[in-house]
Formats: sequence, C-alpha cells, structure tokens
Amino acid sequence: MYETILYEVNEQVAVITMNRPDKFNAFTEQMNKEIIDALKQAQKDDNVRAILFTGAGKAFNAGQDLGDVQGGNVDFGAFLRNRYNPMVLQFQKTEKPIIAAVNGVAAGAGMSVALACDLRVASEKASFVNAFVNIGLVPDSGGCYFLPRIVGIGKALELAMTGEKTSAQEAYRIGMVNQVFPAETFMEDALAYARKLASLPTRGIGLIKRTMYKGLQMGLEETLEYEAFAQEAAGSTEDHKEGVNAFMEKRVPRFTGR
Repeated sequence: MYETILYEVNEQVAVITMNRPDKFNAFTEQMNKEIIDALKQAQKDDNVRAILFTGAGKAFNAGQDLGDVQGGNVDFGAFLRNRYNPMVLQFQKTEKPIIAAVNGVAAGAGMSVALACDLRVASEKASFVNAFVNIGLVPDSGGCYFLPRIVGIGKALELAMTGEKTSAQEAYRIGMVNQVFPAETFMEDALAYARKLASLPTRGIGLIKRTMYKGLQMGLEETLEYEAFAQEAAGSTEDHKEGVNAFMEKRVPRFTGR
C-alpha cells in the first residue's frame, strides 16, 4: 500500500514505520504524503486506540533527503507550506495518542516531527540533533513551536543555536523524552508503552490532547470555557460511565474507547 512507510495494527496500536533505512529514513515528498494518509487511516479506524511512530534500521529520521531537493533554487517557504506543514498539523489533528519511538538519531526535521508527537520514548542509543543551524537555516516543521514549550526557551535556544547532539539520557533529563529504554528491548518496551495508552479511554485522551494544545494558544478564561465544553463531551462517553462504575465497584475498569 505504501512505498516509503510501513503500517500495521498490533493489539489496537497502529505502528507507522518510516521505511527508508538506507537513507536513514530521510523525508521525501512521497513519505510526507504517506505519513499524512497513515495518520488519517489510524484516526478513522475504531480498532486503533494509540499510534506508535518510529523508523526502520539504525536511525529514526535524518531530516530532509537533500537529494530530493537538488537541482535549482529552492523556495523554502513554499516547500514547507506544501510538504511539511500539512504533515505536522495532521499529528495535532489526530485525536489519538501518538508516541514517537526514537530508535536512533532524530535530526533536523526528524527531531521536529518527534517533538510534534504527543509523547516520546527513546532507545538508550538514540540522539537528537537540531541540525538546521549547521547549514544556516531555522528549525522548521514545528521545531520553533514545540521545543521551547517542552524544554523551556533558554534550553531551546541553546539547542537550536549550537546544533549540538543531545543524548537520550540528556533528552530525558531536560524533559524532551518521557522514557528511555534499553536498546536490546526497545521496540518491545515501546509497544508495551503504547499498548498501555491504548487500554485507556481513547475519546477522553483525544479531548485531553485537543484541549491542552488549544490551551497553549488561549488565555485562562478561554481555556476554562473550553475545558467545560470538553468535559461535557467526555462525560457522555461510555468509558466515563465504566470508569465511575469500576470505581464504585472497586474493580479495574475495562475501557473500550467509546
């Protein structure tokens, strides 16, 4: 079905794997489009309750494939608006938890897209490189939006201005990743992490995601009002009723994602 990615559903987790290992999974126009399509497919599939986003081989993603843009002057603004911005926005529009499983280096736009995921787990051998400055460019693909919100403006500026490599352990220390797993069991551990999220109230998580990201753009009064709107929607779900019943009956809830 896809040429540059793999897509499979594993125990209610959609696993999207960037599959250009010989090119360190660098982005091409085809990959940008296929990732958008896969995210939309996962969103529509009621059997999918979490998404794991990773890379094949040794790297997570090395950024843009420069061979894909050679041959003349590049209109960088149009390039981003047409190819990367729609992809990053689709990560935000998808109202299911998305976990980046960073198995190796995440550089340039690869790092930005990892940050666009809701949560990040990393192999102990993974690393992050905000490589744009090394070729005189600005972090894009949401890099200037997510990074300062995740690690703070001071650290974000340091990483963007120096372009220095950040290890998985340092990324965990500064809050860039949520968990670091051993390299030998990385995908097994990442899948278990995703399955845990898939067992939770999917619609409630989607509303949490939507409300928190909107809250980044709104004042307190607007956020309070949107919380009330989201809570009204969450309160009508079957999972809310199941959670209350399980609490009253002193048992483990069995959420279905509805």
